[in-house]
Amino acid sequence: MNDERLVTPTIQSNENEYEVRLRPRDFSEYVGQSNVVENVSLMVASSIKRLAAMDHALLSGPPGLGKTSLAMIIAAQLGSQLHMISGPAIEKKGDLAAILTNLKAKDVLFIDEIHRIPIAIEEILYSAMEDYRLDILIGQGPSARTMQIDIAPFTLIGATTRSGLLSNPLRERFTAILNFDFYGQKDLATIIKNNANKMQLKYDQAGIELMSSCARGTPRVANRILRRVRDYLLVYDSQKIDEKIVKEALKLMQIDHAGLDSMDRKILQVILDFYAGGPVGIDALSATLGEDRTTLEEVYEPYLLKEGFIVRSPRGRLVTDLAKNHLIQMKNIFN
Repeated sequence: MNDERLVTPTIQSNENEYEVRLRPRDFSEYVGQSNVVENVSLMVASSIKRLAAMDHALLSGPPGLGKTSLAMIIAAQLGSQLHMISGPAIEKKGDLAAILTNLKAKDVLFIDEIHRIPIAIEEILYSAMEDYRLDILIGQGPSARTMQIDIAPFTLIGATTRSGLLSNPLRERFTAILNFDFYGQKDLATIIKNNANKMQLKYDQAGIELMSSCARGTPRVANRILRRVRDYLLVYDSQKIDEKIVKEALKLMQIDHAGLDSMDRKILQVILDFYAGGPVGIDALSATLGEDRTTLEEVYEPYLLKEGFIVRSPRGRLVTDLAKNHLIQMKNIFN
């Protein structure tokens, strides 16, 4: 349910078709993450000159920042086949072995949420990444033996939102570990402009900047807001995306200029009204809101903490003066 929030950075069940249409097609279209792109483009160029598979790379960072898009661009620039799979979908050693043995030379294997592969299955990747070989254990006990199967030289691109959960043996086998940061408003505005052009929408700078300011530093959220503003534009037969149209659409979506939605503001208001601004323990807050503790900690709190609307203390969560002032400003708009 929480994953269906408009401002959630995780991909929603109905978004694959839209994401494919709006994804950048090459490095020149890819906006932001300049250090990551510079490193990756160098690796791609080196691979092409060496006539060999590109070195393995780990892409780490919060969801919605363009890790999958970059993997697609890498494969396209290499002229290689891209194979995509999610870590949780790999349930048995045979699943991973079957994928690896079917790869052709210089193919790119992209594993999303790679930190969620069980250690027992993950071990197959060690020799595959280092020696392009599978070590398969056959039998049990004293009669057990290891069978070696050669596989084609390939590139593994792993994506993770929780790099701390990745095992050290796997992490050490990646030649490059590249970290994605949240986007600045200027880069988000460029992304929204590019995608508005792809959607053949007219706009002005003020409308673009307002959308970028509430996109929570995440291109996926920016694209989602753009699609909803487009719907508003078409239904109300407006000529272009301007500041007035965006404000009206955001109000309908219950999103404010800081990127907070109704649940974000409710959390802050509950801490103020029921606990005098805090501190309040997470279990007490969970009971008052009727929301799961894990959901509060992993879905709602990260952005509120990042933007300075709440702080954590040894005694619990406290609402900041920034949050108090923000709620006062929003009171007349959303109440």
